[in-house]
Amino acid sequence: MVETLSRVVLHILKEYAAKPDLLQHREDGRYVSISTEKAGSIIRALALGLGGLGCGPGRKLAILSENRPEWILTDLANLCLGGITVPIYPTIVPPQIKYILEDSESSVIVCSTPALREKIEAIRAELPSVTHCLTMESEAPAGFLTLTDVMRQGQRIGRERPELFETRALAVRPDDLASIIYTSGTTGIPKGVMLTHGNFTSNIDALDQVTDFNHTDTMLSFLPLSHVLERMTTFAFLYKGASMAYAESAERVADNLLEVRPTIMISVPRLFEKIYAKVMDNVLAGSALKKKIFFWAVRTGLLHARRTVAGKKISSGLAFRRRLAHKLVFHKILEKTGGRIKFMVSGGAPLSRNIAEFFYAIGVIILEGYGLTETAPVVACNTFDRIRFGTVGPIVPGVQVRIAEDGEILVKGPNVMKGYYKKPRETAEVIVEGWFHTGDIGFLDAEGFLTITDRKKDLIVTAGGKNVAPQPIENMLKRIPVVANAVVVGAKRKFISAIIVPEKDKLEELARQSGLAFASYAELLAAPAIKKIMLETIDKATPDLAPYEKIKKLILLDRDFEIDQEEMTPTLKVKRNKVEEKYKDLIDALYRD
Repeated sequence: MVETLSRVVLHILKEYAAKPDLLQHREDGRYVSISTEKAGSIIRALALGLGGLGCGPGRKLAILSENRPEWILTDLANLCLGGITVPIYPTIVPPQIKYILEDSESSVIVCSTPALREKIEAIRAELPSVTHCLTMESEAPAGFLTLTDVMRQGQRIGRERPELFETRALAVRPDDLASIIYTSGTTGIPKGVMLTHGNFTSNIDALDQVTDFNHTDTMLSFLPLSHVLERMTTFAFLYKGASMAYAESAERVADNLLEVRPTIMISVPRLFEKIYAKVMDNVLAGSALKKKIFFWAVRTGLLHARRTVAGKKISSGLAFRRRLAHKLVFHKILEKTGGRIKFMVSGGAPLSRNIAEFFYAIGVIILEGYGLTETAPVVACNTFDRIRFGTVGPIVPGVQVRIAEDGEILVKGPNVMKGYYKKPRETAEVIVEGWFHTGDIGFLDAEGFLTITDRKKDLIVTAGGKNVAPQPIENMLKRIPVVANAVVVGAKRKFISAIIVPEKDKLEELARQSGLAFASYAELLAAPAIKKIMLETIDKATPDLAPYEKIKKLILLDRDFEIDQEEMTPTLKVKRNKVEEKYKDLIDALYRD
C-alpha cells in the first residue's frame, strides 16, 4: 500500500490509465464520463497552476462546493503539491465559513456555484489571509479566477518543466498534513481536525482488507465530500480503479440510482430509513393479498438471513422459499436501486437493527461501521464474513480499541489524528498516552464486535439518578411510521419526555382513524387527544424499555430540525443542546404540568 495520497494519485493515473469512466456526473440531462487520462491532465494542470498561486507544502486551500468532479480533482491536485485541503460544507452560513477560513488561515478558497460565491463575497472584505478566490463557473466576476484560468497557467508551467508535477507529488511524506476538517460542532465551536497523509492511507488499507471492491465497481457519491467518510472512501475506491458517479442532490438520489446503477453506495442511516418507510407505505396501501405475500417474503428472507449470518446450514426448502420470495417481491425493490448493488455502507449515526436486517433479508448488505473525523474515520466495520446486526462490527486491521472503566471507547492506531489545529489543550484532553478518547460509550463482546450505546455527553441522568441513553430510544421512536424525527429529553427531571416531529400525512390519517376533528394541522398538534394517542402508539412500539426509560410526555413540532436553524449539523446529526435551548419553555411546561 502506498503511504501518501499523492502517491495514490500517481498509482491511479498509471494503473488505470485506459479507464474511460473514472468519474461520472450529470450534464445536460444525462450522465457523462471523465476518463482517467482526462482526469490526470486536469489534476496536473491544476496542481501546477495552484502552485503558481502560492499553494504547496503547509499552505491551506479551502473548498466550498457540492459534490462534483471539480471538487475531488481540485483536492487531489492540492494534495499532490503537499498542500492542505480544508473542506467546507456548502450548507453552512457565511459567519461559519468566515470562522473556518480565519481559523485555518486558508490562503485560497474554491467555490462552485453563484450562490456559494455570494457567500464568499459577503465576507471577503473580512478575510485578509485569503489571497485568491477561485470559482468552478465558466466565467468569473471581478476578484475571482476560474479553475480554467488556473489550469491554463498550469499547462504553461508544465510545458516548461514537465517533471515538476511528479517531483512535487513524490516529495510529500506520510506525516505531512493532508487536511484540516472542521468537526460539525454538536456541542460547541468547531475544531479543526488535523489529518495526515498517513492517517488517510492507513484507513484506505484497512478498508481494502475488510471489503471487496475493484475496478469493475461503480460508487454513487451521495454524502458530501466535506464528510470524512465520503472523502476517505473516494480515495479508497479510486485507488482500486472503481468509478465514482456523483448524485445530483438528496432529492434526486432515487432517480440517479436508476441512471447510474451503482454497485456500491455510502450513506447515513436516514437514507435507509426513508427507503424502508417508502417500501412499507407502498405495501400497506396495497391489497390484502399483496400485504400477505410481502410479509411472508420478508419472514422468509429474515429466517434465511439470520441462519446465514449465524453460519447455520440452509435447508433446500428454505433456499427454495428464499428464491421464490426474491422472484415475487425482493427483485422489485432491488430494481429501484438499479439492480446491481453489491453492498452499501452506513456510518455517521446508529443504524436500526430492524432496518439492517430488513435490507439483508431482501438482498442488500449494509455494512455498518463506526468512526470519527479524528480517526480518519473508520475504527470498526461489519464485513461480508463477519457481520452482526446491532453492532458496528469488528475493529479494522491496524487499529486498537479498549473500553475505559466508565465505558468510553478509546482508540489507538495510525489513523488517529495529529491533533486539533492550534488547540494543544483540547488535543491533550482527548489524546492521552497515545489513546484517543472518543466520547462514545460502548462495549466489545467476546467475539470482538463493537456496540455503541450512546455519546458520553448525551447520557441523561434523571432526578432519580437513573442513567438513560437517548440515542437507542430515539432510534426506536423513528421506526414508528408516524414519527419523522425525535429528541429525548429529561436530564435532572422526574421522567423522560420526547420532542417529536411527526410525519404530517400519517398523523392526520391517525387522527381521522381515531375520529378526531381538526380545522388545521396546528390545531391537531396542540390537541391533548392526539398526544394521548401518540403516547399510546409509542408505548406499544417500545415494550422493552425500562420503566424509567418510558416516554411520559410529548412535544409535537410542525417542522423538522434544520441545518439553517443550527438545530442539525451538516451531517444531519441533531444538535441536542441547541434543540433543548430553543424549546426550553415548552420543555419546562411539560414538567410544570
